Amino acid sequence: MTMSSKAIYASLLRPPVLHILRAAGFHATKPAVLDTLVDLTARYLSLLASNAAAHAQGNHHDLILTVTDIRMALQDVGAIWPQKSAMEEDLMGEEDMRGFDNFLNWMMGDEHREIRRVAGWIGTEAPLPDIDESTGREDFLTALKRKHNKTGESSRFQGTVLGTTAEEKPILIEGGPVESLQDWGRRLRKTSAEDNTTPSREPSSVLTSCTGSPLTPI
Repeated sequence: MTMSSKAIYASLLRPPVLHILRAAGFHATKPAVLDTLVDLTARYLSLLASNAAAHAQGNHHDLILTVTDIRMALQDVGAIWPQKSAMEEDLMGEEDMRGFDNFLNWMMGDEHREIRRVAGWIGTEAPLPDIDESTGREDFLTALKRKHNKTGESSRFQGTVLGTTAEEKPILIEGGPVESLQDWGRRLRKTSAEDNTTPSREPSSVLTSCTGSPLTPI
């Protein structure tokens, strides 16, 4: 039975949610409660990602995210607050950093010291250690990939966040004058450009003779 992509992502999200619950002091939970928290986390991350993509498209017309795009997405979901608008910042002549500072203090403060320890951080300023080199054990993501990919082929995850980027291959068209979608697009643009440069026809003699004639009353 092939597991759907939604089920795979839900399985990948369950361990982080369990670690967060463990760091918050919970030692057990019912499966229905865990599934609800996983679903809420997935919806929140999906909203954050879609807002960041929308800001990236509007700011620089591509989907390569920048720090500004992520910051604006965090503001949309209410993670960075309070925050003045860009117009208010321009009027004041300075950038409002209250929301950003509060977010950093919330993330790096003592409240989340335990979750940082569970995640592998040592202290608040140490870099994240390499789990494979320090412990000799594989991380849960690699274990889950191996569990759901018993054939040993890495092509199953190709083109997804779990695998390598898929190579773009041309789509061939059979039975027509063009061989690919790229050729068809180039021909379409060339035809459209030729139509735009074609001079307009001279008015017919009938229309020319009627130009100065009086209008017929109705």
